[in-house]
Amino acid sequence: MAPRCALTQIRQFDKSFETCSARTYKQTSRQSNGTPTSPSNKKGKFHGGGHLLESRALISTGDGYTAPEEVTATPLQNGGNPATFNVLNFGAKGDGHTDDTKAFQAAWAAACKVGASTMVVPSGSVFLVKPISFSGPNCESNIVFQLDGKIIAPTSSQAWGSGLLQWLEFTKLTGITVRGKGIIDGQGSVWWNDSPTDNPTDESELDAPTTKDSSNSSWNDLALRFYGSSNVIVSGITIQNTPQTHLKFDDCRSVQVFDMIISSPSNSPNTDGIHLQNSQDVAIHSSNLACGDDCVSIQTGCSNIYIHDVNCGPGHGISIGGLGKDNTKACVSNITVRGVTMHNTLTGVRIKTWQGGSGSVQGVMFSNIQVSEVETPIMIDQFYCDKSKCQNETSAVAVSGINYESIRGTYTVKPVHFACSDSLPCTSVSLSAVELKPLQESHNLYKPFCWHAYGELKTATVPPIDCLQVYKPSKSQVHTNRDSC
Repeated sequence: MAPRCALTQIRQFDKSFETCSARTYKQTSRQSNGTPTSPSNKKGKFHGGGHLLESRALISTGDGYTAPEEVTATPLQNGGNPATFNVLNFGAKGDGHTDDTKAFQAAWAAACKVGASTMVVPSGSVFLVKPISFSGPNCESNIVFQLDGKIIAPTSSQAWGSGLLQWLEFTKLTGITVRGKGIIDGQGSVWWNDSPTDNPTDESELDAPTTKDSSNSSWNDLALRFYGSSNVIVSGITIQNTPQTHLKFDDCRSVQVFDMIISSPSNSPNTDGIHLQNSQDVAIHSSNLACGDDCVSIQTGCSNIYIHDVNCGPGHGISIGGLGKDNTKACVSNITVRGVTMHNTLTGVRIKTWQGGSGSVQGVMFSNIQVSEVETPIMIDQFYCDKSKCQNETSAVAVSGINYESIRGTYTVKPVHFACSDSLPCTSVSLSAVELKPLQESHNLYKPFCWHAYGELKTATVPPIDCLQVYKPSKSQVHTNRDSC
C-alpha cells in the first residue's frame, strides 16, 4: 500500500427528527456447562466518557502501512440539561427473575426522541432482558446508555426461540455511547457444550440480517452488537460469559472501545472478545480481554484499526481473518496493534486466510507485543481450515506489507509460522527486534517455519529466522489480487 499524505477527518453528527422503537428478537437454543473467569481490571489513561467530535490523522511511516494517531474526544456542545430515562420508572423490577424487556423498550422509546438523552440501567439491580434491538435511524443523536447495574440473558430455550442471533443490539444510530460500571452477563455456560467445533465468526457469516433457521447447526450468538452506526463509544462496562461473541461492530464508523473487561473461560467455544467487520476508524485500548477464541477478530471490510494497551488472555490472540472463505473477496488494510500483552494464548498476532479467496491484507503493523506462554506468537496462515480437510485452491487473499517490531517473550510450540500461498506468496514481510524464547527446552519444540514468504530481517532475531526469503518473487510466481480491493 502506497504511503498516504497526512489528513484530518472531521465528522459532524447527523440529526433526524422522527419516531423510533426498540424491537425484541428471538433466538435459537442450547444447553451446556462451564465455569467463568475474570481478569483484573485495568484502567487506562483515556477517559472520553461522552460523545465525540473526532479528529484523526493518518500518518505515513514509509514502511508500506499508515498508522492512525490516537483518537481524541471532545464533548459536543448540546446545550441545556439532557433528559434522563431510568428503566425503573418504566416498570422494570430489577430482581433478576422478572422479564424486564418491555420496560427497556419503553425507556428506549422515550430516550430515542430526545437528543443527548440518557437511558439509565441503575446499580444495585439485576435485569433479565430477552433479545432486543435499540434501533434508529429515526432516533435523535448522541444518546447515552448508562449501564451501572447488571443485565442477564435468559437461559431457557423458550425465551430465545428461533430467528435473529444477537441479544442486545444497537442499530443505525448516530452518536451512541454505552458506558458505566455495570455488567452484561450472557449466562453462556448453559449453551457451551452444544456449540459447534468450527468457528462461525469467520468472514461474512455474521452479516446483517443476522438470521438462521433453528435447525442450522452453526451458532452465532452475539451478546452486544452495533450495526450501521457511527460515532460509537463503549467504555467501562464488563461483558462476561456470553454464548459466543461478546462484542461486535458491523458496518460502523468512528468507534472507541476503552476501559472495559471481557471475560469468559478459555474452554468456552467461539467466544470472540471483540469482532470487527466492515468497520473503519476503530480504536480499542486500555482493556482486558479474556475469552475462548480471538481476543480481537478483524474481518473483511476493515481499515484504520488501532489496538493498543490491551491485555489478551486466555484466548487465541489478535487475528486478522479468517478471510476468503467459500471463494469470497476480502479487503483489510491499515491495521496497527501496539503495546499488547498476551498470556496463555493459542497464537499471538495472526493473519489467517482460506484458500480460494481473493482481495488483500496490506499495511499491517504489529509492534511492542509482549507474549508469555503463547503457543505460536507470530503466524501467517494462508491455508487456514477449521475442518478436518479443505480443498486445495490456487487463488488466495494477497498478504503484503506486514511489519513485526519488538515482539518478545516465551512460546510453547513454535516461535514463527509463515505458511503462504504457492501461487500468491506473502511479500514485504519485515521483522525487527524479535526475541522469542521457549518456555521450556524440549525436543517437541519447532523451529521457525516459512513457506513462500518473502521479506526482510531488519535486525538479528532470536531465534534466527533464516527461512524468510529476502529476495522478491518473480512476476511469474505472483498473480496478485490486491488491486481488486
